[in-house]
Amino acid sequence: MTSHSSNPGGASRVRRRALLGTAVLVVLVALAGLAAYLTRDGRDSSTPPAPQTSSAPRSSPTASVSGSPAPSGRSHALPVPPAVHDPIAFGKAAAQALWSYDTRAYSQRELLDALHGWMTHETKYADRASIDALVPSPVLWKEMAANGQFASATVNEGHFPESFSRALQEDPGAITQTYVYAVTVSGKQSIAWNGSPDGGAESRVTTLAVQCRPSQPCALTGVLPAVAP
Repeated sequence: MTSHSSNPGGASRVRRRALLGTAVLVVLVALAGLAAYLTRDGRDSSTPPAPQTSSAPRSSPTASVSGSPAPSGRSHALPVPPAVHDPIAFGKAAAQALWSYDTRAYSQRELLDALHGWMTHETKYADRASIDALVPSPVLWKEMAANGQFASATVNEGHFPESFSRALQEDPGAITQTYVYAVTVSGKQSIAWNGSPDGGAESRVTTLAVQCRPSQPCALTGVLPAVAP
């Protein structure tokens, strides 16, 4: 999707991006925290829970690009965050939401507001600019809407980056300050528009920063500028 940031104030964005970077540095020192937390819940940290939550969230605007008519219910098309406590499951759902849109069903502003609803309420860690950059600008959105453009996404897998896992093994307790985890997700985005129901598809991969405090469901803190394998 075309890069665009609607957040004014360059200094504020730089400061917030720096805070996110700091949180992610902590993230890169903390994967064992997830192992301890998931083990406490009786789950294996190396195996995400059943994929139904992340592979087909309620928010997916379009199940396919087979030329289906515009969704009839606008409220059902906007992405809704799942109430999960597993960073990988949440990261996969968030990636699918970020790679999906439907200009036929809602406005650019409505999509931004919905995506902001996925973010942590701890503003010092929330990097809205990194999310906004993935949404087309209002002008581009209007052009896309004129052509009835929409995109759906499928997620192949999600995992903790190798560097993240290694760093957390060295300092398992570091994550207990922020509970921010790095999650790398891969998948495919399919795009279609009026007159081209088959559209085109391309592979996607991104690394997200996800906050999962033990006392509350996971939330998104931002999208990292580079993919961590």
